[in-house]
Amino acid sequence: MVIITHQRNKCIGCNYCVELAFNHWRMSKKDGKATLLNSVDKKGFHTAHVDNAEYDDNVRAANACPVNIIKVKMT
Repeated sequence: MVIITHQRNKCIGCNYCVELAFNHWRMSKKDGKATLLNSVDKKGFHTAHVDNAEYDDNVRAANACPVNIIKVKMT
């Protein structure tokens, strides 16, 4: 299982995560920030559990994030 954590309030809306891992990210039309799909918000940290097959795409998204607010780890 892969755990993705996103600090949405610090997002600058660069869209890299959506381009690199479209299955798990979308841009919000309301505020222009990235949204981690199927995530749970706990005090500003949005967390989602995904299949191991999605690890590489989300690591690329995390590495491309210019504000370093996406964390991906394998459990």
